[in-house]
Amino acid sequence: MNTSSCIGISTMKPCCRILIGYRISSIFGVSHIRSNHKIVNNSSKLHSKSKLSCYNDAKCKVIGHKKGVIDLNRRAFFASGSNWGESKILGKNKLGVNKDSSRGILVIPHVASDFRNHSTSIDSHVNEKGFESIYIQGGLNVKPLVIENGNEVVKEDGSRVQVNGSGVNLDILKDLNENVETESEASNIEKEAWKLLRDAVVNYCGNPVGTVAANNPADKQPLNYDQVFIRDFVPSALAFLLNGEGDIVKNFLLHTLQLQSWEKTVDCYSPGQGLMPASFKVRTVPLDGGDGTLEEVLDPDFGESAIGRVAPVDSGLWWIILLRAYGKITGDYALQERVDVQTGIRLILNLCLTDGFDMFPSLLVTDGSCMIDRRMGIHGHPLEIQSLFYSALRCSREMLIVNDGTKNLVAAINNRLSALSFHVREYYWVDMKKINEIYRYKTEEYSADAINKFNIYPDQIPSWLVDWIPNEGGYLIGNLEPGHMDFRFFTLGNLWAIVSSLGTARQNEGILNLIEAKWDDLVAHMPLKICYPAL
Repeated sequence: MNTSSCIGISTMKPCCRILIGYRISSIFGVSHIRSNHKIVNNSSKLHSKSKLSCYNDAKCKVIGHKKGVIDLNRRAFFASGSNWGESKILGKNKLGVNKDSSRGILVIPHVASDFRNHSTSIDSHVNEKGFESIYIQGGLNVKPLVIENGNEVVKEDGSRVQVNGSGVNLDILKDLNENVETESEASNIEKEAWKLLRDAVVNYCGNPVGTVAANNPADKQPLNYDQVFIRDFVPSALAFLLNGEGDIVKNFLLHTLQLQSWEKTVDCYSPGQGLMPASFKVRTVPLDGGDGTLEEVLDPDFGESAIGRVAPVDSGLWWIILLRAYGKITGDYALQERVDVQTGIRLILNLCLTDGFDMFPSLLVTDGSCMIDRRMGIHGHPLEIQSLFYSALRCSREMLIVNDGTKNLVAAINNRLSALSFHVREYYWVDMKKINEIYRYKTEEYSADAINKFNIYPDQIPSWLVDWIPNEGGYLIGNLEPGHMDFRFFTLGNLWAIVSSLGTARQNEGILNLIEAKWDDLVAHMPLKICYPAL
């Protein structure tokens, strides 16, 4: 028999001591990497690590040349041939040793020979009829089913098939098929998602400029959900950028920038120049002249048509963040260096950094001025706005061209960043330790050394919080004002605080620990909740 083309099955779980790493070789087709992790003699632990490293790589091949996976909790499976790669793992010595270290596996010789003696591979016992060569399943000697098909002899025994003496574990092949089916299913879901996203694209003068907030053909009265919202387009824009489609994002940024300079009037009052629209809609109107010719125009909404007539504070912040993401992903930094784009950034920052009566570095807004555009009691200094504000300031500092006209603005950004980060990290953070401190707060303190600086009453702590918050974890509260702390968990504000590094490393880890511990409350059978508790 030609042993170089055989398939070997091992029924034993090889000890971790069999495998060694050489500085000039690779194990399982993966380049040697220095690591401080100790190898333990527990095959299940080693298996969990190897599975994690493989399944994070979508292109990781299960068996083949240069890349591979061996599940130590199952029988070892080595294969060769044109369909499985070029790794000649079982050579003439039948030890499962490949003398060419670049092929992928290196084994200690005397241990490998012992490993061979425990193998049920037919090649190592061709002329033997001893007990070692008999396949035992469940501790009982089971007579296999033998089928002669021409010159081939096929033996089927439970979850194992032998063809001309070579054994194949059907469980492993079944797992391979399941993995292929799972990848195919994920691919189909992704294709469907892209189809839905492309169906929602809005064109203006023949060019894509964004996606509608909701695309429901059955909706007879879509209200303003058939418009392109700045905040709603950001996740769609990131998907397009990661897919190499940057034109739609560039068009969106430039057209919304043009809308920034439009005149905005509500009851004879015009807000600041830097205000970005909440949304816009492409409308078709007849040209002046009455000849029936139509043209497309952009109709923005700056809040004059919104519920409650609330100005969209978060639109300008999202615009700056998306502009930075566009440059980082595409490498097209020429867009952010344009004069009109630099002017737009300055107008937004001047509007946010304008001096007022507020004593805090956080941004003061009205209710419904961000993603939560309904009355939910987030007026004041909501966490979502502060996280976006901090992120927009950092992005602006990277994009602004420093000259005599912008150096004062850059200095103001630096001062605000340090003050805002300290304010949020110190006063918005809540864990079991902080709750115990609030319970001991004294009220109506008047001094510069007061501990209860915001005059928070301990009875404001809701009854559900103490039993809900885990011991190992915490989060940033939803709002902080004089005499009021909103202890609700707002998802976007906390997650964006992690993304923008607004929280400390310990706080970021605490937020993730809380989400993991309270997964049933925050996720359950639906996407991640915006707020907990909802009411």
